[in-house]
Amino acid sequence: MPRPFTPKVITANDLLEGDVIYFTTANTWTRHLSEAELITDEAESQLRLLEAEKQNLTIVGAYLADAKAGENGPEPTHFREDFRRKGPSNYRHGKQEAAAHV
Repeated sequence: MPRPFTPKVITANDLLEGDVIYFTTANTWTRHLSEAELITDEAESQLRLLEAEKQNLTIVGAYLADAKAGENGPEPTHFREDFRRKGPSNYRHGKQEAAAHV
């Protein structure tokens, strides 16, 4: 029996900088999960993923990630996505440089 659909966001990596990015309702990419489009319909999620994958000169590795509605926009439901949005863990740089993300 298939699992019921849960809300998703589309995530990928920026092709040039490697940062984690998220697809928005405006068909653009953002580095902030809170600005990502939260997709609640399974068929729509597949269509949106196809739209995101068309931007293959900008992104690499687009996929649907589980998320939930939060107070300030989508939030991850899995530790992997929470880890990805904070950036590399080997030393403090980039996103981890700010105390708010540590």
